[in-house]
Amino acid sequence: MNLIRRKFVLILLLIIAVLVFGTAGYMIIEDMKFIDAFYMTVITLATVGFKEVKDLDEPGKIFTIILILNGFGIFTYSLTTGAKIIIEGEIKEVFKKRRMRKKIDGLAQHYIVCGYGRMGSIIVKELKANNMPVVVIEKNKINLPEDEEFVYVEGDATHDDVLKSAGIEKAKGLITVLPSDAENLYVVLSARELNPDLFIVARAIDKEAESKLKRAGADKVVSPYFIGGLRIAHTILRPTVVDFIEFATRSEHIEIQIEEIKVSSGSGLVGKTIAQSGIGRDIGVIILGIKRADGRMKFNPTSQTLIKEGDTLIVIGQTDKLSLLEKLAKE
Repeated sequence: MNLIRRKFVLILLLIIAVLVFGTAGYMIIEDMKFIDAFYMTVITLATVGFKEVKDLDEPGKIFTIILILNGFGIFTYSLTTGAKIIIEGEIKEVFKKRRMRKKIDGLAQHYIVCGYGRMGSIIVKELKANNMPVVVIEKNKINLPEDEEFVYVEGDATHDDVLKSAGIEKAKGLITVLPSDAENLYVVLSARELNPDLFIVARAIDKEAESKLKRAGADKVVSPYFIGGLRIAHTILRPTVVDFIEFATRSEHIEIQIEEIKVSSGSGLVGKTIAQSGIGRDIGVIILGIKRADGRMKFNPTSQTLIKEGDTLIVIGQTDKLSLLEKLAKE
């Protein structure tokens, strides 16, 4: 894009330069008025063959020859280069959309992020840092980064056809962070109808919108103002705790992470206590809590707490050890 912009600027400067050169030359050599000199320059460069303003003297004819030899070439180059840039840009855009369509068609169990503003860009960054396939829906293309690996759909996420073009039928989850609660509500309603199994997270600006979004089908509703207010208060009240949580949850800090790991039915961990599983002793991972299959949450479980099928372990540890535990939870 910057290269194209530079080419257009160069073309504009060349055209202006040759017009100024021709106009000034006729004004000086043939003592023409500005409008007559400018007219002569344009018809000479464009080779349209209109009648000259006045019969030229010998110096004027020589200047016209020089202007034609130099100016016509510049004028022709500018027109052909400009047309080439436009045509190539259109062709490139067509191929880009085709490649994007192919990428989206090949995705499954991916996440759709509706809205690529300040919040959407952070969400996408975190998901990509955790190797999650992401498709962004954004109607203002100017907000999107110029990245060949960035997968997006340009359009209004409140429309069903746009959601379908993002592969919503095969998606695992959808996050909608559009500017208004009404838009987010529309997206949630459409997404839930198009994919009943989709995990949907929606942003709520007004507190009253939270219950409406949940009734519409959102699994989780997040209020950034409420969370931001709590975070600021906790930064004052418990700064060390906040620093630790930030360290353990941000993708930049890969040494240690807080993760959730689901225990499958075939896992060897099923039916064992935490002590028997060796999660803390052998693997070196700390279990902060267990979410049971029925949704009940058990915080700070003891060594004698039983691990059951369908449990989700909330753990903290080094990324390589978390990967080992995840493998054990599946086998």
